[in-house]
Amino acid sequence: MSKTSDDRESLIRRLDVAEALPGAAALRARTYQLLALPAGAGVVDVGCGAGRAVAELAGRGARAVGVDLGEEMIAVARHRWPEADLRVGDACDLPLEDGAVAGYRADKVFHDLAEPEKALAEAARVLVPGGRIVLAGQDWDTIVVDSDDPALTRTVVHARADQVPNPRAARRSRNLLLDAGFEEVEVEVHTGVFTDGTMLPMLTGFAAAARAGGAITAGQEAAWVAEQAERARTGRMFLALPIFLTSARLPRDPR
Repeated sequence: MSKTSDDRESLIRRLDVAEALPGAAALRARTYQLLALPAGAGVVDVGCGAGRAVAELAGRGARAVGVDLGEEMIAVARHRWPEADLRVGDACDLPLEDGAVAGYRADKVFHDLAEPEKALAEAARVLVPGGRIVLAGQDWDTIVVDSDDPALTRTVVHARADQVPNPRAARRSRNLLLDAGFEEVEVEVHTGVFTDGTMLPMLTGFAAAARAGGAITAGQEAAWVAEQAERARTGRMFLALPIFLTSARLPRDPR
């Protein structure tokens, strides 16, 4: 099912909010460090969204290419970063030649892929021998929310995770890369902790999705959202989001 314009605008707003969160810039910078790109090397940012990482990588001297499935998203990115190389394309069918880049980056992408193995085969195709890959993403089952009703909270979190195509892609990333033939696979965990109302819209969205999916009642949704709103108002919210950064290298010698 294709996204409506309202859906896309909502997604862009959410991405903008996420990129402005405390620690987000440092986390992006860490993914650039893990790519370990030689000066002037090519790199592709898959699922580039509105293009911020593409612009930042170019600012670091890389020949950065951004690829996103959404034509409207690419149009937004081109408006914001007119000098950037931005292309419409699928993670499983990238608009790049074989061995075109030394680095591959995908941030908050693989949980949306039904067949991440195909995307990694495509990553191996476009990377030069010895090229590096960095995957960043959250595990949708591993979101920590403090609540007076932990059982209901578990239901809300897991119900939302069940609506994601591949909610546990982040925890699988190490083995997915090993299965795809990558070497030197390493995993880091960076946990964002939020104690004010910044992420309240995310939590209310979780509850709405759980209710829409039939996992909780409207009354349970209202009660849970009210509790989280009161926690946000009084500075008592606690939300922890672990983000997994998985990096690896394509073998230098073809197998």
